[in-house]
Amino acid sequence: MAQTLLMPKATAVWLVDNTALSFDQIAQFCKLHPLEVKAIADGEAAQGIKGLDPIATGQLSRDEIVKAEKDPNHKLKLSEPKVRVPDSKRRGPRYTPVSKRQDRPNAILWLVRNHPELKDAQISRLVGTTKSTIEQIRERTHWNSTNLAPMDPVTLGLCSQIDLDLEVEKASKGRPLPTAAELGATLQSTSETENLPFGYGREEEKEKEIDANAVFAKLQSLKSDRRNDDEDDQY
Repeated sequence: MAQTLLMPKATAVWLVDNTALSFDQIAQFCKLHPLEVKAIADGEAAQGIKGLDPIATGQLSRDEIVKAEKDPNHKLKLSEPKVRVPDSKRRGPRYTPVSKRQDRPNAILWLVRNHPELKDAQISRLVGTTKSTIEQIRERTHWNSTNLAPMDPVTLGLCSQIDLDLEVEKASKGRPLPTAAELGATLQSTSETENLPFGYGREEEKEKEIDANAVFAKLQSLKSDRRNDDEDDQY
């Protein structure tokens, strides 16, 4: 694993405050620009950063600092780590525990139905399967296809929700936008509504007015009928 300096700006703050190293030496060691180191020394940059002692973290020795202070042309070198951690390289499909391998076909069926945009390689990364198995489940030629039931791989513990969301997001980037027919009924566009006739939408109001006048007319006729009946009763 390549050696890299931890927290370079915090280390630069400590070196500026506690050593007599030049700006160029600190910039070279911390992978910064000399002007940025000068700004740190002037208090114009990294004001809220607490200095990190590279000697305490084992990234730089005291002898190396003393040697660089005596020779301005000397370049600081990182100390060799006491423990080397090998790089974790995962090759091939994701490892699936034996107890959960029987659930993989159900998870594949769920992904094929609910996320058809996912590619076979993405499904293989999520649940740790092969492309041939995915094709068999997709084409319903799997030996146990009649007994399969779609199940969420996150619920089954085959992958995390974050991994699933990332794969879906990657697959959705290249998809075209949905058409109006796919989205269903939508509002009319402004161009369609602007070209409507002037009296559009007022016919219903006219009908309501006509209905109201008819109602009042009926009420008046009922009142006149009642008056005539009262007069007949008097005689």
